[in-house]
Amino acid sequence: MLLIYNDPAAMERLSKDEQEKVMAEVGGIMEELNANGELVGGDALADASQTRTVRVVGGAVATTDGPFVEVKEHLAGYIMVDVASMERAVEIATRWPDARTGAMEVRPVLDTVAADE
Repeated sequence: MLLIYNDPAAMERLSKDEQEKVMAEVGGIMEELNANGELVGGDALADASQTRTVRVVGGAVATTDGPFVEVKEHLAGYIMVDVASMERAVEIATRWPDARTGAMEVRPVLDTVAADE
């Protein structure tokens, strides 16, 4: 799974042409992943202002609005890929535009079927 972290303000600082270039870059990567059969799925997430953080401590439920910590970057979306190696996943993440202004986290997804055996 490629977790996409971005700073919405960084995108807002770009001109409309620069924003369109970034989106075209994402589109190109997505087309490549589709053509290679590597794309499993993915989605953008709603703005962090719509986040609710839930904790249960000592049986008491605490729900807070917004992200847990004050950060510029937030989890903006994810891409699920089925690739031959971690190196390929890292290569894809390296090319993702948000890697230049935010961060990309590459993390294997546990195979629950194998874990149950």
